[in-house]
Amino acid sequence: MKTNTHNAVVIDQYATRAEAYLTSPVHAQGADLQHMANLIGPRPDAIALDMGCGGGHVAFRIAGLVNKVVAYDLTAAMLTTVAAEAQRRGLQNIVTKQGAAETLPCPDASFDVVATRYSAHHWHSFAQGLAQMHRASKPGALALFMDVVTPGIALLDTWLQSMELLRDASHVRNASLAEWTSTLTNLGFAVDEVQKYRLRLDFTSWTERMNTPATHVAAIRSLQQRAAAAVTDYFEIEKDGSFVVDTVLIAAHKV
Repeated sequence: MKTNTHNAVVIDQYATRAEAYLTSPVHAQGADLQHMANLIGPRPDAIALDMGCGGGHVAFRIAGLVNKVVAYDLTAAMLTTVAAEAQRRGLQNIVTKQGAAETLPCPDASFDVVATRYSAHHWHSFAQGLAQMHRASKPGALALFMDVVTPGIALLDTWLQSMELLRDASHVRNASLAEWTSTLTNLGFAVDEVQKYRLRLDFTSWTERMNTPATHVAAIRSLQQRAAAAVTDYFEIEKDGSFVVDTVLIAAHKV
């Protein structure tokens, strides 16, 4: 009987993909990253958390704004890559720490700023990971949440999750904006601002970045080619399989 845990699947998926995520334009760029930096602004005494740091782009962007950034991720290879890139960039105030989102090993009220980007849809428990961010935040701390979101319509939700899971076996689920805001509010965050974006995903780089098996690539393309107009129109599916998804930046603070 196969006994792999979900976290083991995540580690297996990303252990060899760290460099791809470091150099990925989708992850290294974006209006949300710039808006995040604008919202944080100079906070020379602040301690910040990059939850599920992946290739480290949140940590890199905010390191010059705060006193210290803890880049936290489940995958050791990601953290090794982030540490090496931080050293290359001369960002001495980035420290790395390994673990799952649901078991963040930091004391209560440790951080003045907490942020997560393109990570929560991999967490075994979305709510528990966000609860850990709340627990580890100081009262009044700035909290920033960025991710791909489902449109909240059953048909479109099914299609988004199907394409995501075929591409990456560690995918859990993209939440809707309503699920994000209700979960954050229930945990004790006050939502201050929501910014919505549309992100185009080039099909070839999207699948190659994750080293998606050829059979799964073919399955995604087969699904896309059989999709109803409501699906192809919403996701703007192109002839080569490239498509567009919704992303958000939610700015909040700990009450």
